[in-house]
Amino acid sequence: MVRNWIAGLALVMGLAAASQAAAQDRPVVVELFTSQGCSSCPPADAILHDLASDPNVIALALHVDYWDYIGWKDSFANPAFTKRQRRYASQQSERMVYTPQMMFNGIEHVVGNRKSNVREALKRHKTLAPVVDVAAQKKGNSVSIRLAPLSKTGDFTVFLVSYRAQSTVDIKRGENAGRKISYANVVTGWQKVGRWNGRSGKTITANGVPSQPMAVLVQNGDVGEIVGSAHVN
Repeated sequence: MVRNWIAGLALVMGLAAASQAAAQDRPVVVELFTSQGCSSCPPADAILHDLASDPNVIALALHVDYWDYIGWKDSFANPAFTKRQRRYASQQSERMVYTPQMMFNGIEHVVGNRKSNVREALKRHKTLAPVVDVAAQKKGNSVSIRLAPLSKTGDFTVFLVSYRAQSTVDIKRGENAGRKISYANVVTGWQKVGRWNGRSGKTITANGVPSQPMAVLVQNGDVGEIVGSAHVN
């Protein structure tokens, strides 16, 4: 009886470990929509620094341009990131966009400067097993991306994202005037490198990539759930 109980406990523990390992094979993708001109954003920027140090997270800072009018032009802002945030809002039937906003795996957003909410969302998403098995490797100025076949088909977009690991900005005007703020994982490039239906395995090669840290995202459509992700090694 005791032997059976021990065997059962070992089985449960093994399944839990396997589930945890599977979840860790899918880094949680956290997109922070932020701005150098937003007075509420520095705490969220600091939280992203912490997330960036977690190997099971792909933390990305996407600087938007709609705060530029208040006196300070964000040197990292990209209208494409504003468009991406607005498309998320439309996809999720939200009436407005805001900063700082953190989007988790393309399906859940929280106010990015609320540490407890960020922590809870991260915990939830870390338990999710990967839908797509993704591997990415850089060699020279090329990145090879391998996608394992799925049991179901879909319409997936494969993105290659490059970012600067750390940047410090001395802000002269606007709401954050006089502050020197450090930013983690500022996105510098967002490239659509392919589409995939999931029916069979696929290898995608991206050439002429920058010498910066990069990540691969596999997203349902363009702004749906991020079903697979990987750091580029």
